[in-house]
Amino acid sequence: MANLKEIRNRISSVSSTMQITSAMKMVSAAKLKKAQDAITAMRPYSDKLTEILQSLSATMEGDAVSKFTEQREVNKALVVAITSKRGLAGAFNSNIIKELTRLNQNELKGVAVSYMAIGKKANDFVSKASPVQSNKSDLFDNISYDNVAVIAEELMELFITEEFDKIVIVYNSFKNAATQIVMTEDFLPLKPVVKDEDALQEQKELDYIFEPSKEEIIEELIPKSLKMQLYKGVRDSWASEHGARMTAMHKATDNATELRDQLKLTYNKARQAAITNEILEIVGGAEALND
Repeated sequence: MANLKEIRNRISSVSSTMQITSAMKMVSAAKLKKAQDAITAMRPYSDKLTEILQSLSATMEGDAVSKFTEQREVNKALVVAITSKRGLAGAFNSNIIKELTRLNQNELKGVAVSYMAIGKKANDFVSKASPVQSNKSDLFDNISYDNVAVIAEELMELFITEEFDKIVIVYNSFKNAATQIVMTEDFLPLKPVVKDEDALQEQKELDYIFEPSKEEIIEELIPKSLKMQLYKGVRDSWASEHGARMTAMHKATDNATELRDQLKLTYNKARQAAITNEILEIVGGAEALND
């Protein structure tokens, strides 16, 4: 059994760790509220923008010609991996890394894959074995629509110039504080809209006047929709990160509390045994003197 000093040191160490994990949990809980409000408020706008774009595209005569819908043979692909800058978030980052590995072995097998890392943890992983197009980890210092729009424009330019034939986004979607869902979304090219007959009939019955033309509206909406898609992914990941960290730190605090209680019990047992031994030695010495 360890001596009393060693046990006291371990109790002190565990107590210090518990204070750190508890503080991190409270910080993440405060940040989570703000991040959750942001993604919850943004989703309706993003969904409606996508709905308008699809509704317009479905009524276009013939194929809607757009530089963003060009379907090419996929020889070169770019994967945008959104993780966090810091660890201590449970399986938050490892789930993204597992999904990147799965993509390489399945959908993108035989394709030259490059990566754009948004988050230090993604960059640390992909830079070991694969080419990194760019590292945008500094985005998390100031998450704003304008900063994300710059990255989205860069991605659009890479697709238009045919540097990449396909661009995919991988991120954690926020469901609740304890649950994050790994999402893999095609960013470019845009998927052709399936024209539903009922929707077309309904559209014909509603005679809209478009100003400017449908083509111009779609050409304007597509870049906005793509920027919003990436921004939603970053915001989702940001909220998911704080949820995952809060949950992980809560579990760590509970485990530290349990370990501290066990160590205190061990310490008290060892102290009691030491006191008993001392009493026995004193009694034995006294009896020896009497003899």
